[in-house]
Amino acid sequence: MQPIREMEIGLMFWGETDPAASLREIKSLGIRCGHLGIAGHIPLEGAAGKWKAAAEQEDFVVTNVVGSFNGEDYADIPTVQRTVGYVPAATRQERETRTYELIDLGAAMGVGIYCCHAGYIPEDRSDPDYLALCDMARRICDYAAKRDMTFALETGQETAEVLDAFIKDVGRPNLKINFDPANIILYGVGDPIEALDKLGGYVVSVHCKDGIWPPKGVEGALGTEKPLGEGEVGMERFIAKLKEIGYTGALTIEREVETTKAEERHVAGLPHRGDVLKAVALLEKLRG
Repeated sequence: MQPIREMEIGLMFWGETDPAASLREIKSLGIRCGHLGIAGHIPLEGAAGKWKAAAEQEDFVVTNVVGSFNGEDYADIPTVQRTVGYVPAATRQERETRTYELIDLGAAMGVGIYCCHAGYIPEDRSDPDYLALCDMARRICDYAAKRDMTFALETGQETAEVLDAFIKDVGRPNLKINFDPANIILYGVGDPIEALDKLGGYVVSVHCKDGIWPPKGVEGALGTEKPLGEGEVGMERFIAKLKEIGYTGALTIEREVETTKAEERHVAGLPHRGDVLKAVALLEKLRG
């Protein structure tokens, strides 16, 4: 299997169907690397062997395993706060257990990064939930480190300052960031280029995604995802900043399905094939 090239273009996709068929469809777009998403309802028994064999057969590089959890809902900010990631106490234990299983899957495939949304990390560093999340992140990092893996938090719900403080408080060298610039806009928490400048030292992977800010005057509303180059991220600035901070990893396109339920977002195939092709062309131009 050929290693990926510097800033090679990849795709975020969900493992909802036959592995070989999925990878062949992605390769038909001229893409040969990507982030493999595993939704909460997907059984994991035997999955690592099937995906590893398919990747070898298709000469495809899975760069990250991405986890999501049953019951997550992205309808609006209050719903995200209640349902997403490790913050909701009622589901914390089962999601921690599922995380270990996903790390095992990644390790068996030879993938070096596991990433997910942690949820709304509290800003108050003395909050009991904040302290519990720090302890959990340490356990996950230690488990991943024994398998030569990195645990990457995806940007989105929290500001760059909160995420920076959290990583420092956890204090594990394999706690890193999967940087998604659009999420920072969709949640209205800052300027993505400024955030990348602050967090660049932690970034091990990125999602190339675009979006617009939440509507003014609508409390709790999220912004709207847009095809790459049609939102307010400023992809020229984003790629330029990645080069400036010395990032050389894959440029992984993410184009979500328009639904709030996590279980419905993870569809088989490429529902936005045209948008992905346009994104590939844009990134090829910007990366030089």
